[in-house]
Amino acid sequence: MSKIGLFFGSDEGNTEAVAARIAARFEDDVVDIFDIADVSQLEFSHYETIILGIPTWDFGQIQSDWEEFWDDVSEVDFTGKEVALFGLGDQFGYGDYFLDAMGMLHDVIIARGATMVGHWSVEGYDFEASKALTEDGLRFVGLALDEDQQEEMSCQRINQWCEQISLEFSELFLTQSVED
Repeated sequence: MSKIGLFFGSDEGNTEAVAARIAARFEDDVVDIFDIADVSQLEFSHYETIILGIPTWDFGQIQSDWEEFWDDVSEVDFTGKEVALFGLGDQFGYGDYFLDAMGMLHDVIIARGATMVGHWSVEGYDFEASKALTEDGLRFVGLALDEDQQEEMSCQRINQWCEQISLEFSELFLTQSVED
């Protein structure tokens, strides 16, 4: 069985904690977790199945470690790789920019040949605008989490999304529901 490479960037630890929570939903030893601050382009070549986590800061800004890695990720060849995204944001405090960083990351990796999985419904969210919406505006390009305003919904959302992406990936990865 191949592994999933999970790459995240986190300043205050929320995205890192969510990455660990996502990894816990899969069988033991299936997910390798990497802080984007500590990787090179080479690490991406070891995985055909990838999960990327990125928070949106303030007025639609990219998290600092992702910002430093931006030119590098723009050069990674994602051809033949299946990629799922998750993003963190504050839909009430920054509702005009909800998950913009996830949308920007999506645009970069899709241009580099990635096959995307894990689109997520906008139902249950209250925001004004987002760069992370699919063309029809009915889904996000990845799992949307708001640890500031809807933290109580994250566990259920993570469980459902992990089950969903497990079915959407070419290789079946067994998941388990977890109560955080």
